[in-house]
Amino acid sequence: MLTITTGDRPMTVINVFTVAPTQQARLVELLTQATESSIRHVPGFVSAALHRSLDGTKVTMYAQWATPEHYDRMRARPDASPFLVEALAIARFDPGFYEVVGLFAPDASRPAV
Repeated sequence: MLTITTGDRPMTVINVFTVAPTQQARLVELLTQATESSIRHVPGFVSAALHRSLDGTKVTMYAQWATPEHYDRMRARPDASPFLVEALAIARFDPGFYEVVGLFAPDASRPAV
């Protein structure tokens, strides 16, 4: 389960894929299959959340890894490759590596809308 805390551990990877709206569902399927079948079993994997944009043009994976080295070892594994090769054939990929620097929550003294 995702747990977000400040600092550089776990390491946060935010992958943004740009895709044609007609291919968004297929991309979500491929990333789900890659994560379920292999990525989530790799040592150092902490958690991930998959998002799709409402306009159909983006798919974003927010993932947490124990360390950058764990992420690099996952990328070198061949068992996720078939899904990721097809994903990269239909989408442009823009990875980013992040450190959480702030967390915010609603003001508990204000009524919810």
